[in-house]
Amino acid sequence: MKFLKKPFFLGSKELPSNIFCAPLAGCSDVPFRRMTSRYNPGLIYTEMVKMDALVRNDPHTFRMLDYELGMHPIGGQLCGSKPELAGACAKIIEDLGFDVVDLNCGCPVDKVTKDGSGSAMLKNPEKIGEILANMVAAVKIPVTVKIRAGWDSNSICSAEITRIAEQAGASAICIHGRTRAQAYKGPANWDYIAQAKQAAKKIQVIANGDIFDPHSAQGIFEASGCDAILLARGTMGQPWLIEDIYRFFEDGVVVKRTSLDYKKALLEHIAHIVSYQTDRKSLLDIRRVGCYYLKGGRGTKHLREAINRSASLEETYMHIQNFSWEEADFSPQTQSEVSEEVTC
Repeated sequence: MKFLKKPFFLGSKELPSNIFCAPLAGCSDVPFRRMTSRYNPGLIYTEMVKMDALVRNDPHTFRMLDYELGMHPIGGQLCGSKPELAGACAKIIEDLGFDVVDLNCGCPVDKVTKDGSGSAMLKNPEKIGEILANMVAAVKIPVTVKIRAGWDSNSICSAEITRIAEQAGASAICIHGRTRAQAYKGPANWDYIAQAKQAAKKIQVIANGDIFDPHSAQGIFEASGCDAILLARGTMGQPWLIEDIYRFFEDGVVVKRTSLDYKKALLEHIAHIVSYQTDRKSLLDIRRVGCYYLKGGRGTKHLREAINRSASLEETYMHIQNFSWEEADFSPQTQSEVSEEVTC
């Protein structure tokens, strides 16, 4: 189909495709990115990191920026509202070897917006332009920005910020089709993304929001006229979504995943967690990740509960291996059943 572009250019940077994977707060860690990167997305991002913590050389912040060679091309996402830190932080991201640096102006959670960061930046579009300009001046890699459509339905600003970002020198802008007030409730409005695309002259417009399968990927391209798409919650528990979209756009094939595919991916994801985290942290992460893979399946509730109660890794593996996977139903579910983990 006409929507898929292989390769795709972001500024002067050549990427494998225009199907990207989003920065997911509390989710896009190294194990998660090991899973998604094996399906060859055009670009993946780490979780957002705070500018203030980055300039303080906070060890936890730098660990969030861990990545491996096979994860390229990869972007780092900054969160903050201080223009005076933006250039230095972007340079840190570039010096760490990232291919792209992104500014988060979309995170809706209170602990981020209370200091004017994340989607609170939508209230001050000119500051977004100032921060982006400082980032562009400091680095040679492409600078991008991710926003929501507006703070609320009375302050839609996707087109305005697209023009500001373009003037500041950003290579791309990603628009999530919900407002901050919506959080993750109600459908994403892809018309807001279309308005941004109409406002753009040369900046690339990336669409985000409610892309859970190949058909919705096609729908957002058609509705918005976007240049690329950013997969977010859709990859939680189905890291193969990237590959499924490729197959659909290239051959019209809709891949059907079985319960055994989910079992195999869950065990692989757990193995990545265990190799990266301590045993205690692994147990906590496995509970979260188990929900991703199992929440969309009918007949999996008892396994989810058993994983959440497990007191050891051995007990977790026992529950997974003893579960009757052939009896579970992983046919497509309504998206209200998909986890609402914070997506920034």
